[in-house]
Amino acid sequence: MHLWRKLAGQRWLSTHEDLLQTRSGGGLVVISRPERQRLQLEIACRSFDDSRKLIEGFGGVTEKWPRNWLRRFAELRSSKPLKIGKRLLIVRAPKKENADSFPYGLVIPAGAAFGTGEHATTAMSLRLLERLTHKWKDGWTLTDLGTGTGILALAAKRFGAGRVMGIDSDPKAISIAKANARLNKIDKVDFRLGDLRKWAPSGRTGIVAANLYSELLIEILPKLKRSTWLILSGVLRTQENKLLRALRRNNIQMVTKKRRGKWIAVLASRGDD
Repeated sequence: MHLWRKLAGQRWLSTHEDLLQTRSGGGLVVISRPERQRLQLEIACRSFDDSRKLIEGFGGVTEKWPRNWLRRFAELRSSKPLKIGKRLLIVRAPKKENADSFPYGLVIPAGAAFGTGEHATTAMSLRLLERLTHKWKDGWTLTDLGTGTGILALAAKRFGAGRVMGIDSDPKAISIAKANARLNKIDKVDFRLGDLRKWAPSGRTGIVAANLYSELLIEILPKLKRSTWLILSGVLRTQENKLLRALRRNNIQMVTKKRRGKWIAVLASRGDD
């Protein structure tokens, strides 16, 4: 198998998407990443000739995959459960042994996009949430901005949160988050479709979690000052100083910071007004 790849902007994709879907039989995959403005386009081709025709028509590059690519992919997707402190275990499929040592579990299917807990930004946010709330009484509140699969919102309910809201601008993400809530038999999570730039918080919230790319995070930071605690992630280490300056401008105090690879996550609290 050969994999065709191309980096493109949203305008280019809008112009060529229908033709690419037709040429690939509906096999076009579009991947967006918080740290990149351009999108990664991928099409799996059965032969080099098919991928060459895509390069001739649309540019890009091609990569030949080994014969046993499907088995390797399956092995990659069957990764180990993700342990969050001593309270939560996140798995891809329910298994009896998953419940042995952890009070709570979450099932986030392997096919789910938008964050399964394995990405550094999500994992760090989960660990900050678990550590912050481990001695709290039940009933605290959380708003999850850029909720994706809903993993942070659902973890909050496992940790004892009362009112929980998850907001995302992608309708597919909201659909997946609601499906994950049903799968885990978690109710009373308010998943909403919304533009975070237009989002207006109503009253104080105990925690706002925002796993977003840094430009958007800094732009909406003034809206987050009414929250007692902030869990901020999706920020590259090269953008760390820019975020810290924005926190100071908004009278928000950094409490702790985690680094993993090229990413950082921050636990912050509202400064004195």
